[in-house]
Amino acid sequence: MSLHSTAAHLVTLAEGAEHGGNHESLSPYLTGFGAFGTLLLLLWITTRFNRDR
Repeated sequence: MSLHSTAAHLVTLAEGAEHGGNHESLSPYLTGFGAFGTLLLLLWITTRFNRDR
């Protein structure tokens, strides 16, 4: 493969990805709050096991 044909192929792939790639049922707010809640839970668990400090 030459550099020109590789670049042309990548441009073709990039043009097909104009829709953003996000799934319609995936809410960014739900994902963010879920990740935040998970991190808070892990922080709470860590502090419960580390009582000697």
